[in-house]
Amino acid sequence: MIFAYNKQNVGDTLMVIVKNDENKENKSERKGAVARIQTIDGTTVAWNFFNVSDYLTIHGNGQVELTEKDIDTLNEQLKLAGFEERLVADLSPKFVVGYVKTCVDHPDSDHLHITETEIDGGETLQIVCGASNIEAGQKVVVAKPGAMMPDGQMIWPGNLRGVDSFGMICSAKELHLPNAPEKKGILVLEDDAKVGEKVEIGK
Repeated sequence: MIFAYNKQNVGDTLMVIVKNDENKENKSERKGAVARIQTIDGTTVAWNFFNVSDYLTIHGNGQVELTEKDIDTLNEQLKLAGFEERLVADLSPKFVVGYVKTCVDHPDSDHLHITETEIDGGETLQIVCGASNIEAGQKVVVAKPGAMMPDGQMIWPGNLRGVDSFGMICSAKELHLPNAPEKKGILVLEDDAKVGEKVEIGK
C-alpha cells in the first residue's frame, strides 16, 4: 500500500493506493467521507479518506508513513461508512539498502541488466536495471514495490522486455538527494552500509 497526502495541493485527503490500476478505466463509489476507486471489473485499487485530520494526525508530505494503530483507525472509518473491505497493514520500509548478488545482461536488450538483489528480511528480489554502472557486489538503494518516488512515480512489479522486475535500483537524482550528480547511474553506497536498513529520501 502507498499512503499519499498533500494538503496544500489536494486538500485534507489521504490517498491509499493498494494496487496498480495499469491505467485501466476506473469507477468510484463514495459513502460519507470515504471513496473507493475500482477498475471496471470491480478490483479495488485505491481509497480516498476525506477530512482525514478529523481523526488522524498526518506527518509529512507526499508518501507518508502510518502506524498499525492509524490503519486500525482507517479500517474503523471504512466500517462506519459501510464498506466491508479492510486495509491490511504492511509497515516494512519501502526504501532500503540492497546488495546486488548477481548481475547479468538482459537477453533482449543492449543496455538492461537482470539482478538478484538482497533486501530486508533476507529477501532477494529480481530487479531489471538499465544503469551502465550496475554490477554484482554493490550496495545500492532499492525502492521496493509499494514505494512512491519523490517525483510521484509509484513502484509496482513490472515486466521489461519479457523479464519480471520487482522494484527499482535508484540513482541519487531519482531520490532527490542533495548535491546529486547530473550524470546517469545508480547510487553506489559505501561498503559499510547495512543491507536491509531503511533509507531516508528527499521530497
